[in-house]
Amino acid sequence: MKKSAFSSIVPIILALVIAMASTLAAANRGVEHGQRYGRLVIRNVIVVDGKGTPPRGPMDVIIEGNRIAAVLGANTIPDAYRNEAHVLDGTGMYLLPGLINGHVHIQDERAGIPQPFEYEYKVWLSCGITTVRDVGSDVRKTLVERRKSQEGSIVAPRLYIYMVAGGTTPEEGRKSVRAIKEQGADGVKIFGLDRDILEAVVDESKKLGLKVAHHVGVEETDVRDDAALGVSTIEHWYGIPDAALKGSQNFPPSYNYNNESDRFRWAGHLWREADPAKLDAVLTEMVKKGVAWIPTLSTYEACRDMTRARNLPWFKEYLHPALEEYFKPSPARHGAFSWGWSTEDEIAWKENYRIWMKAVRDFADKGGLVGAGDDAGFIYTLYGFTYLSELELLQEAGFHPVDVIQCATGNNAKIMGLENQLGRVRQGFLADLILIDENPLANLKYLYPTGVLDIRDGKDVIRGGIKWTIKDGIVYSTSALMQDVKDIVSKARAERKAR
Repeated sequence: MKKSAFSSIVPIILALVIAMASTLAAANRGVEHGQRYGRLVIRNVIVVDGKGTPPRGPMDVIIEGNRIAAVLGANTIPDAYRNEAHVLDGTGMYLLPGLINGHVHIQDERAGIPQPFEYEYKVWLSCGITTVRDVGSDVRKTLVERRKSQEGSIVAPRLYIYMVAGGTTPEEGRKSVRAIKEQGADGVKIFGLDRDILEAVVDESKKLGLKVAHHVGVEETDVRDDAALGVSTIEHWYGIPDAALKGSQNFPPSYNYNNESDRFRWAGHLWREADPAKLDAVLTEMVKKGVAWIPTLSTYEACRDMTRARNLPWFKEYLHPALEEYFKPSPARHGAFSWGWSTEDEIAWKENYRIWMKAVRDFADKGGLVGAGDDAGFIYTLYGFTYLSELELLQEAGFHPVDVIQCATGNNAKIMGLENQLGRVRQGFLADLILIDENPLANLKYLYPTGVLDIRDGKDVIRGGIKWTIKDGIVYSTSALMQDVKDIVSKARAERKAR
């Protein structure tokens, strides 16, 4: 009798399973990886915008071609969009503007070993990065890559190319800026310039309508010069504490700036030597003159725990062997300074971070514009993943997660002069968006494509991970992108092993 009862239940269970599968299959309709549609509806999502406001929803977002056509209150009628050919069901999901990485280097080799552009691009997109601001690359190649990205003929974020200007005289500096403009650059990158050359480069850039990003080093100029001359952004952090010192930093007599072991070791002592009152005045002057700051906190994170940095979990499947080779300690490579790194060095850098983070937070509190960038490809930093670490570090610095998302989207768009096109979920803006099935404001780790390990009902589960990245209206499945990345890495490792 029990067997007969069970037999009668089986067809009912099967019917329910089939019905559930049918419902799930119907949830997303007519959407394929790597395609752009004339019209795409994203239903019933919670929107986290890039303007620093709390989540709102449920909302429906309509995309037409490569632009957001409408952002509406959700139509809750089950078959409201039955006549639409292309629908993404965002029930229980969060929609954000595509993330903007404000400081990258587009690289097709590391340590002299080829590394395809495709690898970098697909990791970026998997991490929700739909726009990058390149501040130093082989522009003969990356200008071509920019055109391909604009055309949609390659799978890549939007590429904005800042070219390096300089020279040994002010006139050479001006000439280099004019050449950059003629080549079609999106902006100017500078570092290591004497003040008269810096002044000429910035002046010429302003005349030609080009924004200037300054990677300040230990040099003649500091952020006070940048503020006076009209530099657009400070990259990293050198130049800010320097401007608040009482004289020079207390280097040992043996210090050599070109020796990166010296440079990075003693950089870990710089912030503590800044006079707090002078530093406050420097930050105020930056805000007054409109100098934005992309601190790239993640770039140097290895300095406070080198062992952890060498063993990040995503390296196992996603670290390209060219980049792995580049990371190995070597005085011949920039950022490969970690030989002999000590407990004392890490303690110094932890204190450095505490003061540095407070300065970034104070700068924002004064009204300063903070952006997000990672400068990956050096010091155990992996494209995309390190950018997401940057967002976590901004939260550690005291930024609310809503404000962190604003730094990564709306603020970065403003820094680049693109605030009327990117960084928002807004009608008329370019359709650069990301969809995630967990609330990133509850845990920024949900943004990582590898997700977050959790336990439910006694079993390990992976939660989060961006599910869809939309760039210029083109819809990408991040699981497909990450499989591509894994295959690229696996193939490169096999080829390297076979040599």
